[in-house]
Amino acid sequence: MAVIAEEVNLAGYTTLRLGGPARRFVEATTEAELVAAIRAADDEGEPVLVLGGGSNLVVSDDGFPGTVVHIGTRGTERTAAEGGTVHVRAQAGEDWDPFVARCVADGLAGVECLSGIPGRVGATPIQNVGAYGQDVSETIIEVRAYDRESRAVVTLDRAACRFTYRHSVFKGNDRYVVLDVTYALHEAEESQPIAYAELARKLGVRPGERVTLKEARDAVLELRRGKGMVLDAADPDTRSAGSFFTNPVLDPEQLAELQRRVAERLGPDATFPRYPETGDRVKTSAAWLIDRAGFAKGHVLGPARISTKHTLALTNPGGASTADLLALAREVRAGVRDAFGVELVNEPVLVGVAL
Repeated sequence: MAVIAEEVNLAGYTTLRLGGPARRFVEATTEAELVAAIRAADDEGEPVLVLGGGSNLVVSDDGFPGTVVHIGTRGTERTAAEGGTVHVRAQAGEDWDPFVARCVADGLAGVECLSGIPGRVGATPIQNVGAYGQDVSETIIEVRAYDRESRAVVTLDRAACRFTYRHSVFKGNDRYVVLDVTYALHEAEESQPIAYAELARKLGVRPGERVTLKEARDAVLELRRGKGMVLDAADPDTRSAGSFFTNPVLDPEQLAELQRRVAERLGPDATFPRYPETGDRVKTSAAWLIDRAGFAKGHVLGPARISTKHTLALTNPGGASTADLLALAREVRAGVRDAFGVELVNEPVLVGVAL
């Protein structure tokens, strides 16, 4: 039976260590408990917050005035294997990095560059988790979810998930509750081709080359630790929600305006990062914009600060509130807008607050 408690402080369930109490808190360790908890709350007209590892949440200081369902389902299984491709189904409550570690140890390629990311499996399709040249949308073949509209368990294939950059059909609405995710991985001793220039440099290879799975995982973990992006209780820079802003994707008009502003602010020969996207759009670097707008690593506003290791992470080094963190986020967003005309968009999910 699911464990139910009242007035549970959510700060202990988020990597930011921020957030007030949940009116009701349900710990669901089986799929049946999870679905029953959601149905019961819906029947009562109760607001619902589905909580996994809390690594991508910014929760109001006032907490959540409804039912928080904490997903604690566990288990993985191989569901198919053909032609060197192995399908692995993982329950939504499985911790993500241990899952990646097992895949690497078992000689399964496809998620090795996603090592060190906090959170749970169920969150990975929601924002199409990605890092160092890999996105989960490249390996996810189906997601089983509870559909709160039809009140039934449904299966969505990759196309139905509608994956785009840090987005999917699951993000921005609460219709679906992810139950498990199936990944198509490849039996191999070597990684997928290394696509990210920084990782290639770290490994001493050229982009497109391969290394062993262990080498790829170890290099990613080292890079992430250097940026405070691997959870460490002794390192206050890891008390964050990861990258707070997504990298802006610009249409031609927005790109031209950014070019004009960069030349005006930094000189006619100044350049900025740009990466081609679908259509005629271009992605640029939020970290570059933040830094060039005058917000250095370690920048402080009250008790909240930008990480001393990574410009994109906003942290709670101790004693901050959610209001403090959001004040810093607004300062950074406004500074980038004023300097470069680009509106940064938050990556974490905001609960009971707005930016």
